[in-house]
Amino acid sequence: MIEMTAGEIAKAVDGVLIGNGDTVITDVQYDSRAVKEGTLFAAIKGEKVDGHKFIKECFAKGAAAVFTENEVPENSTGCYIEVENSRLALQKLAGYHRSKRNVRLIGITGSVGKTSTKEMIAAGLSKGFDVMKTQGNKNSQIGLPMTMFEIEEHNEIAVIEMGMSEFGEMDRLADIARPNIAVMTNIGVAHIENLGTKENILKEKFRITKYFDKDGVLFLNGDDVLLKSLHGKQEFKTVTFGLDKENDFYAEEITPKGFHTKFVCCFGGERVELNIPALGEHSVKNALAAFAVGKHLGLDEKTIQLGLMTYQNAPMRQQIHEMKDFILIDDSYNSSPDAAKVSLNVLKSVAKGKTIAVLADMLELGEKSESEHYGVGKHLAELGIDTLVAVGKLSGNTARGAEENGCKEVVMFENNGQAYEYLKKIIEKECAVLVKGSRGMHTDEIVKKVLSDF
Repeated sequence: MIEMTAGEIAKAVDGVLIGNGDTVITDVQYDSRAVKEGTLFAAIKGEKVDGHKFIKECFAKGAAAVFTENEVPENSTGCYIEVENSRLALQKLAGYHRSKRNVRLIGITGSVGKTSTKEMIAAGLSKGFDVMKTQGNKNSQIGLPMTMFEIEEHNEIAVIEMGMSEFGEMDRLADIARPNIAVMTNIGVAHIENLGTKENILKEKFRITKYFDKDGVLFLNGDDVLLKSLHGKQEFKTVTFGLDKENDFYAEEITPKGFHTKFVCCFGGERVELNIPALGEHSVKNALAAFAVGKHLGLDEKTIQLGLMTYQNAPMRQQIHEMKDFILIDDSYNSSPDAAKVSLNVLKSVAKGKTIAVLADMLELGEKSESEHYGVGKHLAELGIDTLVAVGKLSGNTARGAEENGCKEVVMFENNGQAYEYLKKIIEKECAVLVKGSRGMHTDEIVKKVLSDF
C-alpha cells in the first residue's frame, strides 16, 4: 500500500504532470488487468505489447493516473505523467518509495538458490521482526520495483531477491533497493551465455553492494571459491557460511530425519543444534545464512530456530508431494547445472525404492551447454539414479552423460507429453520422482498431470 499524490510522483520521476497534482495514488501497476481504483498505471512499451493501448481501459476501471511516453491527447480529462521511459520511471518511483520506508533491506543474489535462501532467511527472522519478503521470484527490472511498493510502514525487515542476467542490471536494482545487508549464494554458469565467464558473473553480482555504507554487511557462501575470495578484502564487514570449517558459520553432524534435517551450527567457538523442515546440504547452507543474518541482527538462537521451523519451499522449487504410493519432487520452476545436481542429491536422499529423474533442457548456457548437460548426466549416474527421462534436444547430452557413466535406464523424448506418457508406465510403489527443467521447457505441465492422475 502506498499513498502519494500525482504531483509528488511527477517530481520524484522527473516527469511532466498533466492533470490534478493532488490526485491520490494508492497502488502502482504495469499490468492493465490488475488496475483498480486509485492505481497509477505505468504504460510500458514491451517487445510484444504496448501498454499505451490500454490507457483508456485503465481510466475506465478507476485508474487515478498513468505514466505515458506518448503525447497526451488534447481535451484529455485523466491525470497523466509524461515521462521519457515508463519502465525507468517505474524504477525511479520504486526507489523513491523505498527511501521513504525505514526498513533494513536484505538483498539476496546468486546464480542459483535465491528463492529458497530468501524463504529461509525470512523464516529465520520471522519470530523476531515484522518481515516482508519478495513474493514468488519478482526479482527483475520490473519485478523488483513492484516488490518495493509492497513494503509497508510497519515492516522492520525486507528480504528481497535481486536477479540479473546481463551487464548493468545489478547496478539498476541496487540503486532501487539500496540493501543494507546482502547475501551471495554462489557463482555458477546460469546466464553465462550473456556474461561470458564466472568472473564476469561475480563482478556483476557484487554490484549489489554498490550503495553500502560502512555499516553494510555482506554474507558469502564460503564454500564457493570465487565468493570466498571476497572475504576480508572489503571496506565493509564480510561473513562466510558453509560446510567448510574455515567459514565463520559452518555445519557439523548433518543428519536427515524424514523430511527434516538436523545439524549443529558452529560459530565463534559456540555450537547450536538446529532443525529445519527441508532436505539437502544446500538447505543446510541456507539455514546457516539465515542463522548468521539473525545473529547479526541481534536475535537469540531460540528465536531463530522457531522461525526456521516455519520454512516452506516455494511452489515448484523442490516442493515435495507425498503421493499415495510414491514421492514426487516438483522442482520445475527453473534449472541450471548446479541446481540440477543439488536436486538429484535430494532425490537420492528421499528414495526408499526406485529413483526416476525427469530432466529437461537447461537454457542460456551458451558454448558450455553440451558439457554442462553431460556433467549433469554423469552426476546422475554416479549417484545411482535408476532412470533418466530426458526431455528436449539439449538433454540428449544429459542422456549421453548418464549412459556412458552407467545409468541403468535412459530414455529420450521431444516433449513433455511424450515424457509423461512414459512416466505413467514406470511409476511404481515407493519410487521417488524428480521433475526439473528450465522455465522455457514448461516441465510444470508434467507435474500437474502427475498430481491430477495419481
